[in-house]
Amino acid sequence: MRSEEEASRAIDLYGDTVKRICMIHLKNYADTEDIFQTVFLKYVLKSPEFHSTDHEKAWIIRVTINACRDLLKSFFHSRTLPLDSLREKPGEPAPDHSDVLEAVLALPSKYKDVIYLYYYEEYSAEEIGQILRKNKNTVYTLLNRGRQLLRSSLEEVGENG
Repeated sequence: MRSEEEASRAIDLYGDTVKRICMIHLKNYADTEDIFQTVFLKYVLKSPEFHSTDHEKAWIIRVTINACRDLLKSFFHSRTLPLDSLREKPGEPAPDHSDVLEAVLALPSKYKDVIYLYYYEEYSAEEIGQILRKNKNTVYTLLNRGRQLLRSSLEEVGENG
Protein backbone atom coordinates (compact mmCIF):
# COMPACT_ATOMS: atom_id res chain seq x y z
CA MET A 1 0.00 0.00 0.00
CA ARG A 2 1.26 3.46 -0.89
CA SER A 3 1.86 6.20 1.64
CA GLU A 4 -0.29 9.28 2.00
CA GLU A 5 2.53 11.42 0.57
CA GLU A 6 2.71 9.29 -2.57
CA ALA A 7 -1.05 9.47 -3.00
CA SER A 8 -1.04 13.26 -2.56
CA ARG A 9 1.79 13.61 -5.08
CA ALA A 10 -0.12 11.51 -7.65
CA ILE A 11 -3.31 13.49 -7.11
CA ASP A 12 -1.42 16.76 -7.56
CA LEU A 13 0.28 15.48 -10.73
CA TYR A 14 -2.56 13.59 -12.39
CA GLY A 15 -5.79 14.79 -10.76
CA ASP A 16 -6.66 17.31 -13.47
CA THR A 17 -5.94 14.76 -16.20
CA VAL A 18 -8.21 12.20 -14.55
CA LYS A 19 -11.04 14.74 -14.18
CA ARG A 20 -10.74 15.88 -17.81
CA ILE A 21 -10.81 12.31 -19.11
CA CYS A 22 -13.85 11.56 -16.96
CA MET A 23 -15.73 14.65 -18.11
CA ILE A 24 -15.06 13.76 -21.75
CA HIS A 25 -16.42 10.25 -21.26
CA LEU A 26 -19.16 10.79 -18.67
CA LYS A 27 -20.24 14.43 -19.12
CA ASN A 28 -21.36 14.37 -15.50
CA TYR A 29 -19.68 15.96 -12.50
CA ALA A 30 -20.95 13.49 -9.88
CA ASP A 31 -19.80 10.45 -11.88
CA THR A 32 -16.47 12.20 -12.50
CA GLU A 33 -15.93 12.57 -8.76
CA ASP A 34 -16.77 8.90 -8.21
CA ILE A 35 -14.30 7.72 -10.84
CA PHE A 36 -11.65 10.12 -9.53
CA GLN A 37 -11.89 8.47 -6.11
CA THR A 38 -11.89 4.99 -7.62
CA VAL A 39 -8.76 5.63 -9.68
CA PHE A 40 -6.71 6.96 -6.79
CA LEU A 41 -8.01 4.32 -4.42
CA LYS A 42 -6.73 1.68 -6.86
CA TYR A 43 -3.46 3.59 -7.08
CA VAL A 44 -3.02 3.42 -3.30
CA LEU A 45 -4.25 -0.14 -2.77
CA LYS A 46 -2.71 -1.92 -5.77
CA SER A 47 0.66 -0.17 -5.51
CA PRO A 48 1.97 -1.20 -8.93
CA GLU A 49 5.67 -0.66 -9.66
CA PHE A 50 6.36 2.00 -12.26
CA HIS A 51 9.50 2.27 -14.39
CA SER A 52 9.09 6.00 -14.95
CA THR A 53 6.66 8.87 -14.46
CA ASP A 54 5.44 8.29 -18.03
CA HIS A 55 4.62 4.68 -17.12
CA GLU A 56 2.80 5.87 -13.99
CA LYS A 57 0.80 8.46 -15.97
CA ALA A 58 -0.09 5.87 -18.63
CA TRP A 59 -1.31 3.48 -15.91
CA ILE A 60 -3.49 6.21 -14.34
CA ILE A 61 -4.95 7.14 -17.73
CA ARG A 62 -5.68 3.50 -18.59
CA VAL A 63 -7.36 2.87 -15.21
CA THR A 64 -9.42 6.06 -15.64
CA ILE A 65 -10.62 5.13 -19.12
CA ASN A 66 -11.45 1.58 -18.01
CA ALA A 67 -13.38 2.85 -14.98
CA CYS A 68 -15.36 5.26 -17.17
CA ARG A 69 -16.21 2.50 -19.62
CA ASP A 70 -17.21 0.17 -16.80
CA LEU A 71 -19.55 2.82 -15.40
CA LEU A 72 -21.10 3.49 -18.80
CA LYS A 73 -21.71 -0.25 -19.27
CA SER A 74 -23.06 -0.73 -15.74
CA PHE A 75 -26.62 -1.84 -15.12
CA PHE A 76 -27.47 1.33 -13.19
CA HIS A 77 -26.20 3.67 -15.87
CA SER A 78 -27.91 1.79 -18.70
CA ARG A 79 -31.25 1.77 -16.85
CA THR A 80 -31.52 5.49 -16.05
CA LEU A 81 -32.96 8.30 -18.13
CA PRO A 82 -32.45 12.05 -18.00
CA LEU A 83 -35.22 13.94 -16.23
CA ASP A 84 -36.16 15.92 -19.34
CA SER A 85 -37.38 12.68 -20.92
CA LEU A 86 -40.52 13.29 -18.84
CA ARG A 87 -41.41 16.02 -21.30
CA GLU A 88 -44.10 14.78 -23.67
CA LYS A 89 -44.78 17.68 -26.02
CA PRO A 90 -42.48 17.62 -29.08
CA GLY A 91 -41.06 20.95 -30.14
CA GLU A 92 -41.06 22.42 -26.63
CA PRO A 93 -37.71 23.54 -25.28
CA ALA A 94 -36.38 21.17 -22.63
CA PRO A 95 -36.75 22.54 -19.11
CA ASP A 96 -33.64 23.20 -17.08
CA HIS A 97 -32.45 20.03 -15.31
CA SER A 98 -32.55 21.68 -11.91
CA ASP A 99 -36.14 22.83 -12.49
CA VAL A 100 -37.23 19.30 -13.41
CA LEU A 101 -35.40 17.78 -10.48
CA GLU A 102 -36.95 20.28 -8.09
CA ALA A 103 -40.38 19.56 -9.54
CA VAL A 104 -39.94 15.80 -9.17
CA LEU A 105 -38.63 16.15 -5.62
CA ALA A 106 -41.56 18.40 -4.73
CA LEU A 107 -44.11 15.74 -5.73
CA PRO A 108 -45.90 13.83 -2.97
CA SER A 109 -44.07 10.55 -2.39
CA LYS A 110 -46.82 8.37 -3.88
CA TYR A 111 -46.27 10.14 -7.24
CA LYS A 112 -42.52 10.58 -6.86
CA ASP A 113 -41.97 6.84 -6.30
CA VAL A 114 -44.05 5.82 -9.30
CA ILE A 115 -42.46 8.44 -11.59
CA TYR A 116 -38.97 7.37 -10.50
CA LEU A 117 -39.58 3.65 -10.97
CA TYR A 118 -41.24 4.16 -14.34
CA TYR A 119 -38.89 6.69 -15.95
CA TYR A 120 -35.57 5.97 -14.28
CA GLU A 121 -35.66 2.27 -13.51
CA GLU A 122 -37.87 1.53 -16.55
CA TYR A 123 -40.22 -0.76 -14.70
CA SER A 124 -43.59 -1.46 -16.26
CA ALA A 125 -46.78 -0.44 -14.49
CA GLU A 126 -47.37 -4.09 -13.61
CA GLU A 127 -43.89 -4.42 -12.07
CA ILE A 128 -44.32 -1.17 -10.15
CA GLY A 129 -47.62 -2.50 -8.84
CA GLN A 130 -45.86 -5.60 -7.53
CA ILE A 131 -43.05 -3.57 -5.95
CA LEU A 132 -45.35 -1.05 -4.28
CA ARG A 133 -48.14 -3.59 -3.69
CA LYS A 134 -50.64 -1.55 -5.69
CA ASN A 135 -53.06 -2.49 -8.43
CA LYS A 136 -51.72 -1.97 -11.98
CA ASN A 137 -54.57 0.46 -12.74
CA THR A 138 -53.74 2.42 -9.59
CA VAL A 139 -50.15 2.74 -10.85
CA TYR A 140 -51.41 4.11 -14.20
CA THR A 141 -53.59 6.61 -12.33
CA LEU A 142 -50.66 7.72 -10.14
CA LEU A 143 -48.43 8.07 -13.22
CA ASN A 144 -50.99 10.24 -15.00
CA ARG A 145 -51.61 12.43 -11.97
CA GLY A 146 -47.86 12.70 -11.28
CA ARG A 147 -47.23 13.78 -14.89
CA GLN A 148 -49.99 16.38 -14.65
CA LEU A 149 -48.52 17.76 -11.43
CA LEU A 150 -45.05 17.86 -13.00
CA ARG A 151 -46.34 19.55 -16.14
CA SER A 152 -48.21 22.25 -14.24
CA SER A 153 -45.27 22.79 -11.89
CA LEU A 154 -42.84 23.13 -14.82
CA GLU A 155 -45.21 25.47 -16.67
CA GLU A 156 -45.27 27.72 -13.59
CA VAL A 157 -41.47 27.72 -13.52
CA GLY A 158 -41.43 28.56 -17.24
CA GLU A 159 -43.85 31.45 -16.77
CA ASN A 160 -42.01 32.79 -13.73
CA GLY A 161 -38.47 31.98 -14.88
